[in-house]
Formats: sequence, structure tokens, C-alpha cells
Amino acid sequence: MDAVSGSVWAGAAVAAVTAGYALFSRRLATTVVSAPMVFTGCGIAIGPIGLGLLDLKHDSGAVLTLVEAALTLVLFTDAMSVRPRDLRLGGFLPGRLLGIGLPLTIGAGWLLAWPLLPGLTLWELALLGAVLAPTDAALGKTAVSDRRVPPLVRGGLNVESGLNDGMALPFFVLFLAALPGTMASEEGAAGVFWRALVLSTAWGLAVGGLGGWLLRRSRARGWITGDWRQAFVLAVAAGAYAPAVAFEGSGFIAAWVAGFAFGVSLRRSGPAEAPAEAPAKAPAEASAKSPARAPAAVDDTAGLSGHLAGLLASLSFLVFGAVLLGPTLDDLDWRIIVYAVLSLTVVRMLPVALSLARTGLALPTVAYIGWFGPRGLASVVFGLLLVEEHVPGVQLLGRVIAVTVALSILLHGMSAVVLAKRYGAWYRKAADRRPRLREDLPGDGEAGHPPTAR
Repeated sequence: MDAVSGSVWAGAAVAAVTAGYALFSRRLATTVVSAPMVFTGCGIAIGPIGLGLLDLKHDSGAVLTLVEAALTLVLFTDAMSVRPRDLRLGGFLPGRLLGIGLPLTIGAGWLLAWPLLPGLTLWELALLGAVLAPTDAALGKTAVSDRRVPPLVRGGLNVESGLNDGMALPFFVLFLAALPGTMASEEGAAGVFWRALVLSTAWGLAVGGLGGWLLRRSRARGWITGDWRQAFVLAVAAGAYAPAVAFEGSGFIAAWVAGFAFGVSLRRSGPAEAPAEAPAKAPAEASAKSPARAPAAVDDTAGLSGHLAGLLASLSFLVFGAVLLGPTLDDLDWRIIVYAVLSLTVVRMLPVALSLARTGLALPTVAYIGWFGPRGLASVVFGLLLVEEHVPGVQLLGRVIAVTVALSILLHGMSAVVLAKRYGAWYRKAADRRPRLREDLPGDGEAGHPPTAR
């Protein structure tokens, strides 16, 4: 099979998987089978250990373009949907998970890898900790959408998932620059800090802030249609990412910061806006990481970008199954499996417990929040970037990342429905016994009260 015909058949296989899932998406939404499970499994089938239609060696350009576009759009739309006051909901939860839990998770992942993964250098171990720190709520969607779970917990997990991939990026970039032999190291840590963190952040703030202001003014005058308002969001995301890459900064950091600035600017009070069309409802699996109750000014603007982010994320899991997980299944080692299990448990749950100490939250709540820290799209993209950067220990790092994300897709996806139901039942009983339960604080704009069972 030549390269051209191989690409054609790979495209046909991707289209068939996407169409097939779409036809059964509503039916599958009521089961423990998630979109990441389906697309990852199909990716294994069309990858090198299956039909051989998709291979990183021959399709690396298209693969990296797809996953980078997916992460850029997810970073932008997630940050766009987070309001500054979301970080203060309940007075503590998002701030503690992001400000204390995330750095502790990176450190724990770094330290735990040292005895289990011999052969990796100090900075390669640090990179692994940063790559596997961000969470992806899409892998356990029911855990953050089930109305039986208290609003404080749902809101806290949503905000954490929406922001922690962007907050992990500076760690990833700096660790990469400190690692000898990578392209990033040629510029040095100081140069990377200046371009990737300072300039990229400034550029993202400027593009996002200006974009939100322009859209708000245009809407107020009735100059822009609903369709083009949603297309405008994609243009702003691309306008933040591409120039940052051009001046050798971080397009991901620029897109993340731009999304947050865009949302803040768009929500600011201004002239009365022209009536907006009713927003289209996002598909069940699309943009599952984003906070569930975004204001109308943002919600009816992010429809197209939310749909596209969800589609690209699903396709990224297909690519993950084909080019990362599939080849890894042929070369497993017990140390990799042990580290992956510990990464999803100890490395996540212990930092969460420490960050939530003395908050008054009950042990079942702390355990629930700690368990639902699935690893997903951000870890996949960071892993592929390690390949692009020619990290010396990339083969072992890639296998560890692949197994960890695969276990997360399976375990968090299958447990979300069951544990949300059980935790919701515990919450209702606890709230009946204790009227002023700490978990009953409002978390996403709702009054705190035990949600009724569906």
C-alpha cells in the first residue's frame, strides 16, 4: 500500500468511526461506554497492530496538526467559559485544587517515577509528572454532570479541569527547556521563560481582550449574525495560537490566556445588546470539560467552537489509540503498569486530600474529588510533543503516558455512573442528618440543596 492510498484509507476509516459513533451517540450516552473508549478502541484497530492504516512514522504531520488543533480549541473554550468568580465558589475548592493540589500532583508524579522507572533523568521524570497532572472531565462526564452530586463538587471539578491543563503548561515548557538534547533546550530556560511565558501570555491577553471587546460592541449594534459570531471565536483562538508559535513562544499558553481574557471581556457590562438567537445545545459528549452553566453572553457564542472542540478531541483519542497505545501493548512492563495505577490513585488522591485538609469536607467527598481526576487530551498532546521535541527517553515516557491514559479512559469511564449515583445517595442522606453540611454550599450558580434523583 503506497502512502497516498494509505492516507485515503485512513481518512475513510476515521470517517466511518465518526459516523458510526454519531448514529449511536444518544444510546451510548446512557451506558458506561464513553466516546473516548469507542474512539480509542477503534484507533487500536486501525493502527499498526491492527489494520495498519494509521502510523505515526508516516502520518506524523497530520497527527500532530490534529491533536494540537484539538488542544488549542479545548484550552480556549474551557478558559473562555470560566468566570473569575468561579475560582472563589464555596470560598476554597477550585483555588485549593489548582493552587495546592496541582503542584503537589506534579511533584508526587515526579518523585514516584524515580524508583519505578530507572533509566530516566531527573528532568525526564519531572516532565512525566507535568504531563500526567492535568485532568480531563470528559473521561468521566457523569461524575461532573449528575445532578445528584452537590453543586460545590460539580463546579469545583469542572473549574479545575477547565484550567489545570493550562496551568500545567508552564511546568511542561520549563522542564522541557531544562532537558539537554531537546529543541527547547537550545534556547535555554531564560529564553523559553521570556518567549513562552511572558510574551505568549501578553499576546494572549491582548488578542483575547480585544476580541471580546470587539464582539461585544458588534453584538450591541446588531452588526454580527449568530453564525458568524460563533465563527469569530475560532478566529480569535487561531489568532492567539499562530503568532505565538511564529515568534517561538507557546501557542497553547497564548490560546489558554486568550480564552480567559475573551470570556472576561465579553461579559463586561456595556450597551444593551441586540436580541440573540437561541443557542444550539451542545452534543452530549462535546466540550464536556467546560463548566456547565456559562452565562448566555458566552454560552450562545461558543456553540460552534464547543462542537468542534468535542469532535477534534474525540478524533484525538482515535489517534491516541492508533499511534501511542497500540504499539505500547506489544511492549508492556510491570513497572509501567504499577506507575500508571499509582498515578491514578496515590499521585492524584493524596495531593487532593492534602489540599482539602481543614476545609470541613467529609471523607466521601474528598475521595470522590480525588478519584475523578482522569487523564486525557492534554496528556496525549503533551506526550506527542515529547516525540516532536526528540526527548531522549521518549520511548519509555510514551509507554507510561499511553498506559496511564488508557487505564483512565477505562476506569474513570466505567466508574462515573456508578460512583456518581452512590455518592449522590450518600450526600442526600448526610444532608438530611446535617442541615449545614459543608458540601451544600453553592458551586455553579445554584442554591445549595440536595438534588432530586433522576
